[in-house]
Amino acid sequence: MSMYRRATQWWHRSDVTVRDLPLGLFFFVASFPTTSHGTKIGGLPDRPFDALAVVAIALECLPLAVRRRLPVGCVALVTAGFAIDQFRGYHTMAGTALPIALMSLGAHLEWHRRAVALFFSVAYVPLAVGFSRLGSGEPVSELVTFYVALAFAWGVGAWLRSTRIADAERRSRIATDTRTAERTRIASELHDVVTHHVTAMVVQAESARYLTASPERLDQTLTAVTDTGRRAITDLRHLLDLLNPDHGTDDRTPPVGRLLTLVEQTRQAGQPVEFTEEGTPAESTGSAELVAYRVVQEALTNALKYAHGSRTSVLVRHATREITVEVSTDGSGSRAGSPGGSGRGLAGLRERVDVLGGDFSADPQVAGGFVVRARIPAGSSS
Repeated sequence: MSMYRRATQWWHRSDVTVRDLPLGLFFFVASFPTTSHGTKIGGLPDRPFDALAVVAIALECLPLAVRRRLPVGCVALVTAGFAIDQFRGYHTMAGTALPIALMSLGAHLEWHRRAVALFFSVAYVPLAVGFSRLGSGEPVSELVTFYVALAFAWGVGAWLRSTRIADAERRSRIATDTRTAERTRIASELHDVVTHHVTAMVVQAESARYLTASPERLDQTLTAVTDTGRRAITDLRHLLDLLNPDHGTDDRTPPVGRLLTLVEQTRQAGQPVEFTEEGTPAESTGSAELVAYRVVQEALTNALKYAHGSRTSVLVRHATREITVEVSTDGSGSRAGSPGGSGRGLAGLRERVDVLGGDFSADPQVAGGFVVRARIPAGSSS
């Protein structure tokens, strides 16, 4: 790591007082040349520097180190130093610290803002009266103008504070929306994985009841249940890996997956499925391939639930810029032994397809059964 980078990191980790101190030191040093003159109000004659001038300069400049941590105390000390500076006629460059302190007060004071603003406004009155009486006839309009300039510095600080708060609220909303969207995505992924595998296992286990007289078929069915359970565990592990901060990439394509394995698993559950895949998948499809997989998965899950044993067809067509999916059943089967559904799966699929700018529909067929269609634009990383 370079020395510059280490110094930068140290600077950002340092306390805010340490980071604000250089500004105060700069004004402190710049105010000492006898030829330097700064703010001059009240018309009082200039006076050579003496020991009290050093005190005044220190009171005006050094408190800038706490202008963010203790803004009220900073303004109080700077104002005291400014009064000594002007009434004694030093008129140093350190007077510039007063509007900076007021701007910091407006930007960083969190409590009793109106009361503090009123207090310092009232405190300006005896200061202005003193300038008027001790000075050489300073017009009242100039004292009022100086007050307006100080109020403007406060106003700039208040504007910076409101901007900072609005930006923090915006970032908070974005973070909340991001967390909500991520939780929704994870819930949808869990729904897809768990519902499909558990439905297949329930249907397979229900079928096993009637196969006690056929040991070979019973053994095949129980083996299918075991395989389905293992696939469920693998899919869930893959999904949970995505939640691990150390997980390198966000590859959400199911590791077992691919459509042929999904179709074969559904066939083992007793569902006759005709599968057709046309075209060649594009090299980069973004989230489209995963969404297409989930559409087929949810449609086959619903076929097991609501049309168990009926002929089911799956058509997946790959084009250059989109993937088209169509899953249909003829409705000739039964839903005996199938668990009920909440309708959340289809709603989640519709949201996923809509996010990618595609089209989704799930409708009953006239002759019975249902058909699910989805057009999913490819290449989006959403």
